[in-house]
This record gives sequence, structure tokens and C-alpha cells, in this order.
Amino acid sequence: MDNTSSNKFSISAFSWGLHDFATTRIVSVQSTFLFVLLFLSLSVVKAKCKSRKKINQAPLPPGPTPWPIIGNLAEIIWKNKPTFRWIHALMKELDTDIACIRLAYTHVIPVTSPEIAREFLKKHDSVFASRPVTMATEYSSRKFLTIAVVPWGDQWKKMRKVVASEIIAPSRLRWLLEKRTEEADNLVRFIYNQCKSNGDDNSTGSSAVINLRLATRQYSGNVIRKMMFNRRYFGEGRKDGGPGYEEEEHVESLFTVLMHLYSFILSDYIPWLRPLDLEGHEKIVSEAMRIVNDYHDPLIDERVHEWRDGKRKEPQDLLDTFILAKDSNGKPALSVEEIKAQCTEIMLATVDNPSNAAEWTMAEMINQPETLQNAIEEIDRVVGKDRLVQESDLPKLIYVKACAREAYRLHPIAPFNLPHVSNADTIVAGYFIPKGSHVLLSRVGLGRNPKVWDEPLEFKPERHLKDGSIEIDLTETELRFISFSTGRRGCMGVALGTAMTLMLLARVIQGFTWRIPPDEAKINLSESQNDLFLAKPLHALAQPRLPAHLYPPN
Repeated sequence: MDNTSSNKFSISAFSWGLHDFATTRIVSVQSTFLFVLLFLSLSVVKAKCKSRKKINQAPLPPGPTPWPIIGNLAEIIWKNKPTFRWIHALMKELDTDIACIRLAYTHVIPVTSPEIAREFLKKHDSVFASRPVTMATEYSSRKFLTIAVVPWGDQWKKMRKVVASEIIAPSRLRWLLEKRTEEADNLVRFIYNQCKSNGDDNSTGSSAVINLRLATRQYSGNVIRKMMFNRRYFGEGRKDGGPGYEEEEHVESLFTVLMHLYSFILSDYIPWLRPLDLEGHEKIVSEAMRIVNDYHDPLIDERVHEWRDGKRKEPQDLLDTFILAKDSNGKPALSVEEIKAQCTEIMLATVDNPSNAAEWTMAEMINQPETLQNAIEEIDRVVGKDRLVQESDLPKLIYVKACAREAYRLHPIAPFNLPHVSNADTIVAGYFIPKGSHVLLSRVGLGRNPKVWDEPLEFKPERHLKDGSIEIDLTETELRFISFSTGRRGCMGVALGTAMTLMLLARVIQGFTWRIPPDEAKINLSESQNDLFLAKPLHALAQPRLPAHLYPPN
């Protein structure tokens, strides 16, 4: 077995080891949970129900009848996995666009209606501006030092100010354009080299079956590593431009953390159970974060010392910008721990959305050759075949943007948006929303809502072109779907996420002809049971379609 195969096997073994551990621990949950029920029922402490039944008060949204004290925790712990699919099935059964599911003392409010979603995030945005505290977000943010997952408060305001002014400003994105372009070139080179190694000297005539999930995820990882640390590889990488063991492990660990940020685990609703780690989630998250930190922390510590010792004179990447950021008194704006935490959060926020949208878009279009051909013809018309697509071309690629927009609608990265927590009792859509409720805007429910979209389960980019507009954004201000979160706690990296998604998609479409692999009748578009990714990574037959001299050399 060669090193590459051995490395891949190690990552696979790591992933399955975590999976087996979690499965084993879940088996013990039922008996443990029975003990918890007995303990709670015998407790002399009277529970205070947060639903506050008052005369003439608006009702809670419809939902399943909760058990005393534990609410509906038994339903999601014992048998209804994954929880997001149970929630959506329940709302369909109840025929409602808003529901209330009580988990212990927390009211969880899922929403699938754009009108109600707008009421939450536009009319009452200030009331729902906080985030819940979970085990996984505590790990990912180094005990809540960042922006996206921290509760509302001074720390969020401080970090948001620094990131908005120093990191994601338009001038900063322009400054880092060359690094993003370098990784777009490397993506094309990586795929081209796989085709070339499978053919003869006439490289433009050779082809190979490409793992597009690997290619798209590593492109996203490469881009943010280059922007953050000015490097593509933590290790030696591969000569063909592909990831080495370190890069695959890094990205795999980031995705593991993302999968557990808000995963409906028991201890997030009954905190005193956390030391037991009944479902094994804390072991999984802590190990994944250990891997991420082992790659990041030495680089950050070394860079901080270089600036303190005067060994660096000019900033080269986002890490330098974090280190050099000053407060109003001219002192460092961020501690080293805050820098480490925010670097990781930016990594987490960057790797998943562009890669998932591109993989799903390519899977859908390869099954619809006419749709793929429309995108090819647009790129050839706007860019031609004598040079590679650049970010400056993206505003003119209207159909390509429509394809990406359709992927965000139909195939979102996560079932729900990041939760919003209410800081006061509120009435929304005629329903009582208690203080402390977790509001979950459903990316699945909004994007696939048959009351909003015709043929909601069909991939039809043309639906976004009907108004004849020559301007298309990947964002959806009316919340008919969610590509990037909106509102006071909305995504701050929309411009970067848009550029990464479209550049990835345009380069893959322009550089290669894509077909269904020879041994398959069509691309399997089945969705994974436990998440919203393709059930199997996308493999497709690629053949270079541009003159050989356009493919970046080794």
C-alpha cells in the first residue's frame, strides 16, 4: 500500500472509529435516560414551566404534547434520528409552517415559511439576536471568544467590529485576490494532472474519473489556508496539486466539528448530564478540535513571536491582519486566544458551503446535459477558450450564478440556519414565543416549500431567470431560501463565499468536459440519511476541453 492509500485509510479509520464509538455510547442512552426520568420524577424541586400559561395569552405554536419536565427529549433521544428529519416530518404531519417542540425547559421553534422567517429576522431581529450555548460551540469558539456562535453581548460586538473593519472589508478581499486565484489555478491543475496520468502524451484527449467531493472540499480548504496562513499545505502535499494526509485530516476534522455544532444532544438541554457524555459527542468534538488546533496553534504562536521580535515587516495574510489590529488606544485589539479562536471559526465558516453547492450543482448538471451545456456556452461566450475564468468575469456569468443559486435552494449545507435565541417574550405570527426559545429557520423547509416554489424538488436554474434581470445574487433577501444567513447575526463573509462558490463552479465547468462514469447509468442523487450531502461522494468522468498550454504547470 502506498503512502497516499495508507493516509486515506488512516482518515477513514479515524472517521469510522468515531462513528463506532458514538454508536456504542448511544446504545446505553436508553437505560441511562430511564434513570434520569426516575431521578427527576422523585425530585422534591418543583419544575417551573417556561410556557407561562396566562389568561388571554397567545398560544404556543403547534407541536407534540410534551412530557412533564423532560418535554419531548425522549422522542429525539430514543428513536427519532436524525432529529432534523423527525422535525420536518412532524411539521408536515401537523400541516404547519411553525412548530414548538419542548426539549426539557427549552422551546425549539422550527420555521418553514418565508413570511414568518422575515417576521423573526426583520421585524423582531433585535429580540432574536443571541445564540444558544452548546457543548460543541464552546469547543469551536474556545469558550465563546468569536462571532458566529457566541451569545449576544460585548464579546460578540468586539469581535464583529474587528472582523468587519480588518478582515472582510472589500479592500482586504481585493488584497487577497491573488491567493484565491492561485488556488483556483491549482484546482484546475489537480484535475488536469489526474486526467493526464490516465492518458498518453496527447493530454487533452485523456480522461479520468474524478472524486469531485475531494476536489471541491480541498479547494475550499486551500483557499482559506492560503488567505489565513499563506500556505496551501501543512505538510508536503502531493506533486499533482492534491491534498496530502495533513490537509485531508484538517478538512475532515473541520467537517466533523460542523456536524456537531447544534446536533440536539441531551446535555445541551440538561447541562448537568454533560460529564457523562452519554452520546459520545464530546469525545468526538474534542478530538476533532484537538487536530485542528494542533495544525493552527503552532503557526499562530510562531507568527505572533515573529511580529514581536521584529522579524516581520509587512502583512501577508489574514493572520497578520489579526495580529496587527489595534483598539482605540493603539493596543492589540485581540488576545492570542481570540486570534486562534477566530481563525478557526473563519475556517469552519468557509470550507463547507462553496464545496457542497459545487458538488451538488455538478451532480445535477451532469444528469442534465442540456443544463450543463447552457453553462458551458455562457462561459465560452463571456470568457472564451483562450484564458481561464477570473473573478472579474463572475458578474457576467448569469446562468452559472443561477445554477449555484438553485443548488443553495434545493441542496442547502445544513437543515437549519444557526439558531436564534429570544431575549424576551414575544408574539410572532400570532404565537407566543417565550424568552429563551431557540428559533430554527429551516433551510430545507424554506427552499423546498411547495407554497413558494413550483416543482420544488426539481433542479431548474431557469426559475431564477424569469424576471429577466441581468443581476443575480446568491443571497435571498426575502428568505425564500437561505444561502448565507441574514439579519443582525447574518453571515459577514457573503462576498467571499459568493466569489469562492462561483469561481470553483466556473473553473470546473470551463476546464473540463464532464460525463457520467462508464459503469453508471446516471449520477445517484440520493441524499445522505444523517445529513444533506450526497449519500456518496460525486465521481464523474473528466476530460480537458481547453488548449493544453492553459492548464497551470506543475
